[in-house]
Amino acid sequence: MYIMDVYIVGTAMSKFGILSNKSIKDLVKETVNGALLDANLSKTNLDAAFFSSATQSALQGQHMIPGQVALRSIGIEDIPVVNVENACASASTAFSLAVKDIKSGDSDIVLAVGADKMNIEDKNRMMNVFEGAIDVSEREETFKKLLSLSEDFDLPPEANIDGGKRSIFMDVYAAFAKQHMKNFGTTQRQMAAVSSKNHSHSVHNPLSQFQKNFSIEEVLGARLISWPFTLPMCSPISDGSSAAILMSEKAMKAYGISKRRSIRVLASIISMGINRKADDQSEHITARAARKAYEKAGVGPEDVNLAEVHDASAIAEIMQIENLGFCNIGEGGPFSESGATTIGGKIPVNPSGGLESKGHPIGTTGLAQIHELTMQLRGEAEKRQVDGARIAIAENGGGTYGIEEATACITILEKT
Repeated sequence: MYIMDVYIVGTAMSKFGILSNKSIKDLVKETVNGALLDANLSKTNLDAAFFSSATQSALQGQHMIPGQVALRSIGIEDIPVVNVENACASASTAFSLAVKDIKSGDSDIVLAVGADKMNIEDKNRMMNVFEGAIDVSEREETFKKLLSLSEDFDLPPEANIDGGKRSIFMDVYAAFAKQHMKNFGTTQRQMAAVSSKNHSHSVHNPLSQFQKNFSIEEVLGARLISWPFTLPMCSPISDGSSAAILMSEKAMKAYGISKRRSIRVLASIISMGINRKADDQSEHITARAARKAYEKAGVGPEDVNLAEVHDASAIAEIMQIENLGFCNIGEGGPFSESGATTIGGKIPVNPSGGLESKGHPIGTTGLAQIHELTMQLRGEAEKRQVDGARIAIAENGGGTYGIEEATACITILEKT
């Protein structure tokens, strides 16, 4: 049976940051119109839309129909709109559903858009929104299990310092970090190298929340958040939006859209984890999802030229480059410290600056990764361009269940 190809024909992303002067509707208008302009299409050409937001319900009180509210305000009407929430993987889930909608034959031109405004005056409510991304009925059991991951690991005295107000996920990632340090000898300096690299990449991304270089020593010397993380090793709380227009090959021919700037979707996988032993990272949710994506795409990690990964903290990037097969399990720390993941290195990771620098508006992040990879594969990333980029991968995780992410999304794209 013939399975039609799906292409990204337009993308757009707002600047990420504290955008107090912009509403959700403003951000959606900016990115949807930008993506349509990039695709040379009109709102009336759209067959369907998938709208992602993770915090709008809790922080703005828009508990239902956020997509219809935002899209009808900019003149998009009379199409099916599906609202998507999948924690930090909401936007890549919306993208994946858009791909499937086209592959099913139901639609030819589909919009995927994500938007979140996380910065509000009530800081406690802003921080507490993260609590909803774990099993709230088993909160204490979850943290007990996470803390047990690093039992018998000798912590330095500074590990007992309270870093002050932070999201629950910095403590979750700190547990993952200590487990990785215990099992593989990963060091705080190697995590700082990841952070330093991502901040250096962000200097050339005008849409990034932060655009400041940090040396490894500066990262290590910054304010402690949750040991072993200092502030530059953690993603900030952000506002922002991103959008993509996807199209069937049949529709591209009908509308006369060239493949020259269109990016082919080789695979788009959403996965849930399994019950596994804590030390068996080969069965990590992302490793399993990546294997499925590579098989579907007909490529392997050795074919990938660049990646955007979910570095909500520096250890996340180390773990995910292992899960994606760029290095062996346990070798992500030395691999990162070697410079292999910088632009110009063996496999550039997070040329956008990643979540640590670019920012992390939860319901938007996955589509922001897609935007960056699209720009890279088109050769339009300017000073952060990865030479010869032909195949790219995005990894986007969401929530926590047990000892890992609750969901994982893997997207593989190809320059046509």
